[in-house]
Order: sequence, then structure tokens, then C-alpha cells
Amino acid sequence: MLLVARPRVVYLDVMSVRLTQTNEAGGVYFITFTCYGWKPLFAQTDAFDAVYKWFDYLSEKGSRIIGYVIMPNHLHLLVHLPSVFRTPNAVVRNAKRFLSYEIVKRLETQGEESLLQELHAAVKKREAKKGQVHRVFEESFDCKLCYSTAFLAQKLAYIHRNPVKGKWNLVDDFALYPHSSAGFYHDTGATVYQKLVRAEEVAGI
Repeated sequence: MLLVARPRVVYLDVMSVRLTQTNEAGGVYFITFTCYGWKPLFAQTDAFDAVYKWFDYLSEKGSRIIGYVIMPNHLHLLVHLPSVFRTPNAVVRNAKRFLSYEIVKRLETQGEESLLQELHAAVKKREAKKGQVHRVFEESFDCKLCYSTAFLAQKLAYIHRNPVKGKWNLVDDFALYPHSSAGFYHDTGATVYQKLVRAEEVAGI
């Protein structure tokens, strides 16, 4: 399978200058976004279920979740976005809004006042004027159009090995990390979110 080749684009969310790419024909994207200051906010608030709710929303709109990993402080996602989503920008922007709300709510429940104040202080004036109270995620995010099956396979392998790379060592076997699609592909039964489409089936989407 060969998809239309596109250059790498780094997107900025709605609170900053936006670089947009149209998604008129639909496509498979490798998306990454990170918690503010690389803080482990996903893990600290156990917000994995909130990410899965976002996945469900995307699926209901016709998207196909191909692969993912939710790390303590960032997320990687391989997803087919149909043309109903006009740009990857809008997809990530809406995800950040939803997940920010969930994470802040949980931090409030945990009584993390010091951290909440830090996230509040990180909000820029222009963002505050638009109603933003806390900065939960970094402004920029990374998005690459997957232009071939080889590129898609490369990114899937990268995603799956994140939990055992570098400083993390979250599990002994990457295929046993529950908040990743690795268990789905390697049939370990460890993957929490099972509403996935295998990469080899993407050509039929």
C-alpha cells in the first residue's frame, strides 16, 4: 500500500500559531502530545480511562485506532482519520480540552493544590483571556502522515517499545504493558483497550 507522501509537520494547538493540514481524503496519522513540563499527569491522575473515552469518540465518528501507547507523561497514537475530521489540529485540540478537564478535576479531588497552582501559572495571558485556567499539555504536538505500510510498521514498533526504552522500564516485556496496543498485536491479552484495527487491515479502510 502506498499513501500520498507528505512532509513532516509540527502542529500547534488553538492557543498558539496554527499550522494546519487538510484531511480531505482521510489518512493515517502518527500523533504525539505531551503533558506540560513532561509531568506524569496521565499516571498521577490515572487518566487512562479518559483517553479510552476519547478513543471511543473517535471510533464513533468513523476513525480507526490502529496503535497506541499511553505513557505517564505523553501519548503516541496511530489513527486513521476519515474526512469528517477536516484537520488533525482539530482532533488534538479537542482531545486536549477534554483530557485537560478530566485531569484537572482529578487533581482537585486529590487535593494537589500546589501542582494546580503551577499549571495555572503556566497559562499565558492570551490563553487566560480565552478562558483557559490551567495548562495541562505542551502547546506543540507532533503529527506525521503515514505514507506507506513500512512507515506505519516502523511507527507501530516504536510505539510498542516505549515502555521499556530509556528511563522508563515500566514492564519487563513491552507486550505486557496494559496501556498499549502491543498486547493486542502480540496476543498477550494485556491490552486494556481492544477496539482496534490491525495495521495490515488499514489498506481496506
